[in-house]
Amino acid sequence: MGSGIAAVFAAGGIKVRIYDGDASRLQSCRAQIGRIAQELGANGLLDASPNQVVQRVAVAQQLNDLQTCQFIMEAIPEDLDLKRQLYRQLERAVPHDTILASNTSGLMPSRLIENMEHPERFVVAHFWNPPHAIPLVEVVPSDKTGPETIETVLTFLRRVGAEPVLISKELPGFIGNRLQYAVLREALAIVRSGAATPEAVDLVMKASLGRRYATVGPIETADLGGLDTFLSIASHLMPELAKDEEVLDLIRERVKAGKIGLRSGEGFYSWPEERANQVQARRNQDLLRRRLADRGNAY
Repeated sequence: MGSGIAAVFAAGGIKVRIYDGDASRLQSCRAQIGRIAQELGANGLLDASPNQVVQRVAVAQQLNDLQTCQFIMEAIPEDLDLKRQLYRQLERAVPHDTILASNTSGLMPSRLIENMEHPERFVVAHFWNPPHAIPLVEVVPSDKTGPETIETVLTFLRRVGAEPVLISKELPGFIGNRLQYAVLREALAIVRSGAATPEAVDLVMKASLGRRYATVGPIETADLGGLDTFLSIASHLMPELAKDEEVLDLIRERVKAGKIGLRSGEGFYSWPEERANQVQARRNQDLLRRRLADRGNAY
């Protein structure tokens, strides 16, 4: 995610410095940024050459090298203590008006800022994977985030081509992950019941709801279909939907067996390298075409 977010900033014309506690990762990060820039360019989503994008990215050898940065984006693992420790280090290394943002996918900003001296300059800015292909960023302030910080972050994200959505009240999982995991729970419940295979569930989603939700959201869909109709269906269907966490046993069994998905080569599906590359390439291509269409260009 760090490489992808850095690529989004650099592609948007911003000079970027990247830092990692493991210095050996930094060169591979620049290489990944180069590959992302090539992909953006090949899909008509780049106003500069891929090489120019990479040249906007410099390596920071230590946190003190970030002193001149006006906006710092953290994308380290989802460990609350680890993130708090980093923020303490950053507050000692950068000016008090430098904006600090976290790419956390669900940790509450009010928890993240507990030990900060200047919580008014902190906000969550949650990018989605892959960030260069999905423009949405969930912006989640704490009750101590300054209004000028929020406005600056929203303006900056729009400048680099992102589509920020301000969430006015923090809640676990924000918006996107709450929707994603609600769908995942029902998908697992259907598989667990024996009514359908994982392949069938995924096909139904991709060939129906997935296509529609790219154009109209679930609440718009209810309006378009008629709230009276949706109320009637929901009244008898919602009591039948999964409401517990027992469906997670399907995932626990696979994790216990070392079948964690793409990284291990097997999860619910088998992931030989060729298939993994094909699926990810198709996903990125479809998402990038959608981005280009949203910009009003033909493809």
